[in-house]
Amino acid sequence: MGLYQRLGVRTLINARGNATLAGGTLMDPEVVDAMVEASRSFVRIGDLQEAASERIAALTGAEAGYVTSGAAAALTLGTAAMITRLRPDLMDRLPDTADAPADVIVQAVHRNGYDHLVRAAGATLVDVGDGAGATVDQVVAAIGPSTAGLFFQGLEEGRGLSVDAFIAVAHAHDLPVLVDASMNLPPRANLRRFIELGADLVAFSGGKSIRGPQASGFLAGRAELLLAVGLQQQDMDELPSTWVRRHLLESGTLSRLPDHGIGRSMKTGKEEIAGLLVALERYVARDEDADYARHARVADLLAAGLSDVPGLTVGREPGQAGGRPIPMTTVSVDPIGYEMTAVELVRRLGARDPIVLVADHDAEAGVLRLDPENLDDDGADQVIAAIRNGGR
Repeated sequence: MGLYQRLGVRTLINARGNATLAGGTLMDPEVVDAMVEASRSFVRIGDLQEAASERIAALTGAEAGYVTSGAAAALTLGTAAMITRLRPDLMDRLPDTADAPADVIVQAVHRNGYDHLVRAAGATLVDVGDGAGATVDQVVAAIGPSTAGLFFQGLEEGRGLSVDAFIAVAHAHDLPVLVDASMNLPPRANLRRFIELGADLVAFSGGKSIRGPQASGFLAGRAELLLAVGLQQQDMDELPSTWVRRHLLESGTLSRLPDHGIGRSMKTGKEEIAGLLVALERYVARDEDADYARHARVADLLAAGLSDVPGLTVGREPGQAGGRPIPMTTVSVDPIGYEMTAVELVRRLGARDPIVLVADHDAEAGVLRLDPENLDDDGADQVIAAIRNGGR
């Protein structure tokens, strides 16, 4: 009997994609092996993060990198770094940002629930523009003495000002830009594209298409900001006189050690750091065209298997403009012809064993989406059979 059976937890067939609620992704054996190996020895986490920084820099073209406990943590830590820079007094009191520059400018069209992670650092989001977009003049008008940086939502790329125009405005005012690229892989080129366009910090997820540990992500960007990111997690048990990085104190880079940063609750284990690095190296080496071909083939299987079901209308959606060009199979449910609503179908799929998980964001409007990324042919066949059988 396996672990999940012993716990009484049903496994699922994942037609929803790399969602956190589905457990993210499935790691390659090499990634699991790296995590197991890392678990067998003690190591200074700072030393491991410095080695990780070098690998991330080499793979992204950035000055430095930092492994985080997910893309969500990367956004909070990146925002914290923009606010505090290398000021320990500010690091000590986040999310209290009284009297500190803590405004982060974002295009109104880029606002979504995930920007709570920016506000969690103590930032105040300042919207510019409206649902139709923003102009350079509107961004410039919003910049003031209390501005810490700018935030660009990669998921919304293609709406509002382009990332390069946004970065140009920020840099003209000596301000950094944090890009949320957690949903912008694939394509693999995005690992470098935002950095090449001048982004100061880019947040990526490790537990999605990279196939790393679910509780992993990373930041790539400017070395000074990445140093500030690491200091948000500084251990309180360090002494200035014996601190391994006391050269930062001796050189005047830091006025003193920070006491306890906002990132302490987001610390990353040695196992996640090791697993993320191996997964990232494997991701860069993967045959991206072969991945795309497999996604398209599975999407075709899903569409063909459901096209003749009474009450269902099957279609295809391309991936998003800024990244993740993975085709989605859409299933529109006619409650009369199919004899149940899309919501009822989702509930039935969730009640079976194994669960069939689909993208149900628009279920109340009668539309479901099937993501092929984590399905093989057998998984696709099981999804088809379950939907053809009324969710059973």
